[in-house]
Amino acid sequence: MKTFLTLRLPAWGLLVALPMLVSAQSTPSQRVDFGQQEFQARCASCHGRDGKGNGPIADLLRKSPPDLTLLSRGNGGIFPMSRVYDSIVGDDVKAHGSRDMPVWGQVYRLRAGEHYADTYYDPQAYVRIRVLAVVEYINRLQVTSRP
Repeated sequence: MKTFLTLRLPAWGLLVALPMLVSAQSTPSQRVDFGQQEFQARCASCHGRDGKGNGPIADLLRKSPPDLTLLSRGNGGIFPMSRVYDSIVGDDVKAHGSRDMPVWGQVYRLRAGEHYADTYYDPQAYVRIRVLAVVEYINRLQVTSRP
């Protein structure tokens, strides 16, 4: 009887401690902001971490990057989503024109090919998801003008 209780006690202790260990490890982590991550990785070097056009290499460019926090203000208070999307994707760039900003649509399509390699994928969807995430993040950077 004594050995039975000795074996049973650690089992009960384990049953009581296990849920506490699991709940301690499953504390909610911070939400991943995909748009912010893409912006910081692809745009911040020119536009700055805050989107104000003051990135570390902004001085090296022929044309200063725009302050992305003022896009809505310069468009009558409405965020120019389509214009920003087209500017990032860059597919409508003239063949012989100059463009300081990288054509991210092309970059993302190449990355999709590298990522998916032998698996079927929709390259346009891959591009669209990433660009829309950045556009949505830029929309959140907009300065609100309060009277």
